[in-house]
Amino acid sequence: MPKHRIFWGRAGLRRRLAGAFRRFWRPKRGGMRVMPGAIRHYVLFVDAFNRKVGRAAMYLIFAMIGVLLYASVSRAVFDRPLIWVVETAQFLLVAYYLLGGAYSMQMDSHVRMDLLYGRWTEKTRAAVDAATILCLIFYLVILLAGGISSTQYALEYGQKNYSAWAPPLAPVKIMMSAGIFLMLLQSAAIFFKNLARALGKPL
Repeated sequence: MPKHRIFWGRAGLRRRLAGAFRRFWRPKRGGMRVMPGAIRHYVLFVDAFNRKVGRAAMYLIFAMIGVLLYASVSRAVFDRPLIWVVETAQFLLVAYYLLGGAYSMQMDSHVRMDLLYGRWTEKTRAAVDAATILCLIFYLVILLAGGISSTQYALEYGQKNYSAWAPPLAPVKIMMSAGIFLMLLQSAAIFFKNLARALGKPL
């Protein structure tokens, strides 16, 4: 029998797939199967990076408070209203919740419907979470594509906000796209975590 038929025949293909599967789910001590090293490193890196970004973004709320307080004092005490205050506070708020979005996902801080979820076993919850987060990943991909397109438009044409101050919109759109990208990375990490729990294979 020709060698190419032995290599690509049904039996050969089954052997190759089985060998690839065994290499993919590498055994650990005691014969326990674990997730691949690349996935574990990806999850650890994304969690650590988004944790740092999220904790740094937490302090933006104080910057926003400072801007609003300064504007109040300037208007009430010195009778000098400022035209840039509202938009600056809005931009800081956008940065606050978009850059902190991935960290909120990591901490599981979002509201969850618990009518049936709390009654399920841990593996069932993990399997449902792994399936439903694929919908979020799809949504974030579409959102990121729109954010990148909008950012390119703002950079190419020097888009400005229609206001008395008229600030450029490119910086806030760059930050918006970065925040969506971080949430996309975190969603993929959460998917791998849920998949590992559903399969009973620790990261």
